[in-house]
Amino acid sequence: MSKFKDFSRNIIAKKWFELIIVGVILINSFLIGVETYTHNTTIKFIQNIILCIFTIEIVLRFIARQDIKSFFKSGWNNFDLFLVLISYIPEDLFEGSSTIMVVRILRIFRVLRLLRTSSEIKLIIAVLSKSFSALFYNGVFFFIFLYLFAIIGTTLFRMPSVENLDKDAASRYERLMAVAPNSPECSPDPYGTLAESMFTLFRALTGEDWTDLRYNLVKAYEYKLVNTPPIIITSFHVLWFILAAFLLLNLVVGAIVNNYQVIMEENKAKINSGS
Repeated sequence: MSKFKDFSRNIIAKKWFELIIVGVILINSFLIGVETYTHNTTIKFIQNIILCIFTIEIVLRFIARQDIKSFFKSGWNNFDLFLVLISYIPEDLFEGSSTIMVVRILRIFRVLRLLRTSSEIKLIIAVLSKSFSALFYNGVFFFIFLYLFAIIGTTLFRMPSVENLDKDAASRYERLMAVAPNSPECSPDPYGTLAESMFTLFRALTGEDWTDLRYNLVKAYEYKLVNTPPIIITSFHVLWFILAAFLLLNLVVGAIVNNYQVIMEENKAKINSGS
């Protein structure tokens, strides 16, 4: 058994073995994209060969392990093993069922094996993993302000229901929709409900049509369909954009940059201690 372990360790430590696996991952990722256009026996045959190579790789790494606990303690090993096992599930087993779509989608995640082909990419993943706690609390902080502004937006800017308008108000509403329709025109009232308000604010965060929201509401005020004056409409949207796009997003960036520096210092400490 020790001979097999030494042999496996020697193989996986070779640079050429790593390059072969990287090449196979790239081919596999390319063929996954090709399969969205066409299916044929040649592609299926190559994918089966690739699956065999991945299986051999995971077996070699399992044999070369220090112990079983250390093998399964590695997130990459668990991820690779999961993808290999999923690939062996026959699609005929779930034919005609929605489960087959889940199996196919899970197999597509083999593209993520590209993430382990570079030490720099592994560093980025380590930074994101270490930043998860900070990102979670930043997300909670962001959601609190999103919820608060959404309630304010719904209260101040919700358009009246068309069914409840009198003839004169309905006429003004039609004229408003002619000169200042919702953006896009197929969308509902941006502040019609709390949920829609939250999505509208998230859309504004991306810089998508947030100025159109302001212009349309100002026009709605001119047509006396909302009672909020333009100064408040403008202040609300400018304040939200500044708060969300500059302050809240910078908190996320700051957390990631800080953890990047921490991990870089940890790596340098490991290198120095090893030397």
